[in-house]
Amino acid sequence: MRRFKWQIILGLALVILSAFVYFIHYVIFRDTHHIFIYLIGDVAFVFIEVLLVTLIIHQLLSEREKRARLEKLNMVIGAFYSEVGTRLLTYLSDFDPSLDKIRKGLLIEGDWSEQEFKSIAKRLRNYDYEVDIDKVNLDHLRTFLLGKKDFLLRLLENPNLLEHASFTGLLRAVFHLTEELAHRDSIEDLPQSDYEHLAGDIKRFYVLLVHQWLDYMKHLKDNYPYLFSLAMRTNPFDQEASAIVE
Repeated sequence: MRRFKWQIILGLALVILSAFVYFIHYVIFRDTHHIFIYLIGDVAFVFIEVLLVTLIIHQLLSEREKRARLEKLNMVIGAFYSEVGTRLLTYLSDFDPSLDKIRKGLLIEGDWSEQEFKSIAKRLRNYDYEVDIDKVNLDHLRTFLLGKKDFLLRLLENPNLLEHASFTGLLRAVFHLTEELAHRDSIEDLPQSDYEHLAGDIKRFYVLLVHQWLDYMKHLKDNYPYLFSLAMRTNPFDQEASAIVE
């Protein structure tokens, strides 16, 4: 209420000052005709000014600021895959019993078009993701994720995450699995119901991990060819992947 009160007072003060200046103009020149010509002209231009400032310039600045935030967020996504995501994809995809159905489509090439990215994205939406929990070394996975917990927490604190709901969901899913594994004193001899629960948590973030990886690869191809080159050579779905250029 106080905030609106000082705004009202300021508005009234400005109107009074404007009227006072017009009054001085009238006292000096005694020309109401001239006063009203410029007054009406200035009022008429206010609407054009609102259009230019509010609808056009403000929109352009907002779009520019949004692009800058998204660019910063893509840097965060890149850090995530460099530190955590690519290793998790490499590890978990080995235990996906149906991966051969989509593996070839995920071997991204440097000359891929927009349509090819859209095509594989459509295939991934219809793919039945699965991770064989019996083959996953949960103790190894827990050690790895707990070692990255501080890193994940710092990513979650990034305010730019608000601009990217899918990546935020991915981080939450990874962090949730980390917490699930951390709250178990031992991973061995768990009841079958608990293994099924953990399998669901792993599948949740595995799905998000794959989809976000494809989006990130497209971003690199469109904007950073040198980073895209390394990402192709270290593709987690390529069993013969190597960073060495041959």
